[in-house]
This record gives sequence, C-alpha cells and structure tokens, in this order.
Amino acid sequence: MDIASFTLSFEGQNSDAHRIEFYDVAQALIGFQRSLALTTHLILNDKIITQSPSLKGARIFAIPAEEGSWKFTAVVSTMLATGAYNLGTAPKETPLGHLVYSLYDYVISESVGVHVDYAKSLGQQYEEVQKRKIKLPLIDQSRADSLVEKCATAVKEMHRPIFMTETATTGSLSGNINGRNLPLQTPLNIQTYEFLQETYSDPATSVILGRVSSYNSNTYKGRIYVEEVGRPVSFELAQNARNAKSLRLITESLSASVLAKDADRGYINCEVVRQLSKSGQLKNYKILRTSAPV
Repeated sequence: MDIASFTLSFEGQNSDAHRIEFYDVAQALIGFQRSLALTTHLILNDKIITQSPSLKGARIFAIPAEEGSWKFTAVVSTMLATGAYNLGTAPKETPLGHLVYSLYDYVISESVGVHVDYAKSLGQQYEEVQKRKIKLPLIDQSRADSLVEKCATAVKEMHRPIFMTETATTGSLSGNINGRNLPLQTPLNIQTYEFLQETYSDPATSVILGRVSSYNSNTYKGRIYVEEVGRPVSFELAQNARNAKSLRLITESLSASVLAKDADRGYINCEVVRQLSKSGQLKNYKILRTSAPV
C-alpha cells in the first residue's frame, strides 16, 4: 500500500529549456532514493542502515517524470503489518505517511543548516501515534540526528545539477500524503550546498553555556541548546574531552533536559571551536573541555 510520495524537481538555467546534465541528475536521483530509503527504514524498523538496498518493510517506486519538466516522483509503498510495527488500520487512517514526511523534512532541513523543532514536528506526530495505540518504534531526537549524519552525502549529491555543471539553480522537494501536497520547508540551492560542502574552523575558541538535548555515546556527538544562539547546535567531543569528567557532565545535562525541561538545571560550560560554513553560518561545535557553571 502506498503511504506517501515525494517529488524532487529542478528549475533554472538549462533545465528551464528542458535540458539537464545527464550524469548530474542521475547522481541526484540516487541521493534522493538513498535518503528516502534510510528515512523510511528507520521509521519502520528502528535501525539506521548504510545501504539503501537494505530497506525492509517497504519499497520505493519511481513513476515517469512529468512531461516538460524535471520533476521526479518516488512512491513509498509498504504492507499493513511487517517487521517491528503493526498499523492495524488502512494507511490513510494512520500517521505513518506523516511520520515519514516529517522525518524526511527534518533530515533535509537539518542537513543544510535550517533548524527544525523536533517537538513541534516529529514529537507531535508520535503523540498522535500513541493516542491511536499504533505500534511503531519511537525515533527520538538523538536517532533523528544520527540519520541526518548518515544522509549527508546523499543530500549533497542531490545538489549536483546545481553545483557541478550548473544546469539548474534550484531543487525543490515536496511530499504528497492522501492527495495533500506538502512542500518541504527547505529548497536546495548553491547556498545549501556550500553549507554541506565547506567547513571552516574559527581560529579563536569560545565559551558557551547550554543544555545537552541529545547525545550518542558511540560517536561522541550530540546537540546542545545554547540560548545565545536560540536553538540546539550539533557538537562533537574533541579527543581530549572524551574523559570521565566531561562524559559525566554531558550525560547529567542530558538527563536534566529530559526530566526537567522547565527547570533551571542541566547547564554546562563548554570551551568550543566554532565550525562555520563558507558564509560564516554556525554549523557545529567541537567541544574541547567542559565544566560545571560557577
């Protein structure tokens, strides 16, 4: 059963004259399929795969491109019950399509530096799942952020017609669920490519005060909410910061954020190197050392 479809389209330059560089668009479509496959697999199976052919519980079908355009549509199709989830009702009566859409929107936007409020997007979708007592794995923000990392190369490849031979200037993404068209909030352009492609380290270190909102102990990566920035920012612990003291402070901050979101608890100081895009936009932090606030 089809649960959602997604469309990638290119506009500008040669593409407006119905021409686009063949290899570039072919690679872009591979990135499109891979990012959709990894997203769908995580929703259904609670596991991040590294190869799109490993997708289980669903298939992604291509339909003919729209005549006179460079619009490519992929249909995500699954069965009513398989693997780790059980829908119990017809797909149109479940939030599954909306979950895939919300997570895919999160992946694309966060990959190119546009912050998405997890609680207001995926969080609300999972509240609906729980209300309907539908058995689906709960993908928390830490897992969603890990998926963003795994999809970074695929999202970069989706930019190829824009940055390589410049046969297009913009890529647009949208989802369609039960006949309702839902544009993804972030278009692809040369600025989003540059955010993905180029990283510069601020020569000066900074000290930030924040609360850890997600953390992966296997990769030493996570996110920290910094009031001065106004959003969670990705971070990675530098090698010399991967010690017992820093790990304790990180996990205590994360625990306080989860258990007492409204309390004035869980803040830590971090000495960081700011990682910046070509345009000077903050991408992430490399944490050199941590300490408890005085």
